[in-house]
Amino acid sequence: MNDLISKLGDWNPQFFREIKGRLKGFNIAIAIAVSLFGQLTLFLYQLREIPTEFYSTEGEYCFLRPEVLEKRQLFNRQIENLYQQISQHSKIHPSGKSKITELQLQIDQLQQKVSELSNQYCPIEQLNMPMWWRDHWQYIFSTLTVVFIFALLVAGTYLLIDNLATEERRGTLNFIRLSPQPATSVLIGKMLGVPILVYLVILSALPFHFIAGRSANIATSHILIFWIVAIACCIFFYSAALLFGLYFRWFSGFQPWLGSGAVLLFLIITMQSLWSSPYVTSAGIWIKFFSPFDITAYLFPNFILYRYKWEMLQEVQFFYLPIGKNLLGLVSLHLLNYGLGTYCLWQGLTRCFRNSNTSLFSKGQSYFLVACTQVLLWGFTLQYTKNYSHYCPPKGACVSFYDVNYQMTQNFGLILVLNLILFFGFLAILSPHRQTVQDWARYRHQNVSGEQSVRNNFWLTDLIWGEKSPILVAALICLAIASTPVVIWLFLVPILNTPQTSNLNLWINQVNRLNLILGVAMFVTLMMICAAIVQRALFMKTKKRFLWAFGFVVALFFLPQFTLTILQITPSIHPTLWLLSTFPWAGLEFSSTPVIFVAWLGELAILGLLIWHLFEEVKILGESATKALLVKD
Repeated sequence: MNDLISKLGDWNPQFFREIKGRLKGFNIAIAIAVSLFGQLTLFLYQLREIPTEFYSTEGEYCFLRPEVLEKRQLFNRQIENLYQQISQHSKIHPSGKSKITELQLQIDQLQQKVSELSNQYCPIEQLNMPMWWRDHWQYIFSTLTVVFIFALLVAGTYLLIDNLATEERRGTLNFIRLSPQPATSVLIGKMLGVPILVYLVILSALPFHFIAGRSANIATSHILIFWIVAIACCIFFYSAALLFGLYFRWFSGFQPWLGSGAVLLFLIITMQSLWSSPYVTSAGIWIKFFSPFDITAYLFPNFILYRYKWEMLQEVQFFYLPIGKNLLGLVSLHLLNYGLGTYCLWQGLTRCFRNSNTSLFSKGQSYFLVACTQVLLWGFTLQYTKNYSHYCPPKGACVSFYDVNYQMTQNFGLILVLNLILFFGFLAILSPHRQTVQDWARYRHQNVSGEQSVRNNFWLTDLIWGEKSPILVAALICLAIASTPVVIWLFLVPILNTPQTSNLNLWINQVNRLNLILGVAMFVTLMMICAAIVQRALFMKTKKRFLWAFGFVVALFFLPQFTLTILQITPSIHPTLWLLSTFPWAGLEFSSTPVIFVAWLGELAILGLLIWHLFEEVKILGESATKALLVKD
């Protein structure tokens, strides 16, 4: 045992440190007792509904149920016919009460027979006990599955974030950072060690979970696949929890509750969405696939909600590849989704662990993330699915057809919103503050020997890849990556067009394509203006410069549209004003190409002034820093 503990400490000292304080006799006993007590309670709770000699013949597990229901329907039809006879007799012979009394007596007799059917008990030998036990184990299996998901993800994320917050308050986290252990070793040790008691509770229930699944006639392969997906899901959410705990430290003691609460809310929303059919043609369905509930419902068709149309997942495509046609494709999709998300999270984790003040991602990593996001968004948009025209013949079914333009316009709003969230997120993460830019400006103003390579001293290279340089060039590259698929689509619209598109009344056919491309250019210019304002606000000397930047962006992004709406200035009457707002799309349909082009030139002029002012400020920062060094000398 001592050799095992010693080897464990040599393999991962951080893991050994975490479990040494948690795996004590009392804690282990409590964890196992809680697990066993929960399993026993669940089994007994379901056992209370076992059919007895007082089980109704109309119950689901009685062999006589079809015969009884058939008799009930027959009696109900006879009762309905008698009521119709009473109604007809009352109209023909209003004073003939004797006939009505006779018919009412027959109705009472039939209702008595229906009541007797409802009060009959199913004989013991007529009970379908194998079916009841199968459903009993199915209920236990489904309940344990839900408990596993919520316990692992919600409790695990809370413990990890709380552990990092506690280490930060005690000052031991800086001590761990200074240790010679690699960052990956420390973080893996925390992922394995901090929720160790949660793992112990789940491991104690795994045999019961497996037995319940096999007793419910669930394939062993499906149970094992669920466990594999659950492990990948835990790795993703635990990585996100560690990153949240390391980077977002200003929430103080509320941080664990906020992180675990966000996970809980996400799980509840995705679980509730099982009631409705999954919108598999949505560009953002990959976000929903971070939840394990869809693949769980696919693996276990009777999982909790019998109305879940798990067959819809078989229609999932990625760049027209039918990855949802078989189980291997769907499982691979979930695992790749978790793998890509975990990889991106660990890029930030390895950067923030040693230096919590650094940016979450480098500029090069941000370009990679934006490109990957576009691949996912457009990959799930391009699916070979049927569309239906808005015009349906008076006699006949609606005409179905395939039109890629229709599917793209259906997802364009979602793609735009997700890209905006991504863009402003990178602005918040990558935009350097005053002191960082001042250090960069000081470095750029150092004397450079003329014999050195021009390529190594080219300032544009530093603006593209340097982490301390202003954000403008990096923001332009991110916007270019996100806008390129849209521009390519606008150029290919005539090729992708189908005869039925005219019936759809698509905005893509109402607006000149050149105007749309100019609209994309205007939107990119407006986003660059936002980036320039954010970067300039972060140069302020106040400590609340981030709040000032946030306020400027909110005002620029929402105030023009809000003002135009309040003043009832509609795009059809005053399209130019809408072109100058942060939502130029509304005015494109009602504006000519020269007007749109002039409006874009005006925005470019504003952007040029902002960039000139920004780099003048950077130059002043660099000069003041250099002068300060000369005075000291």
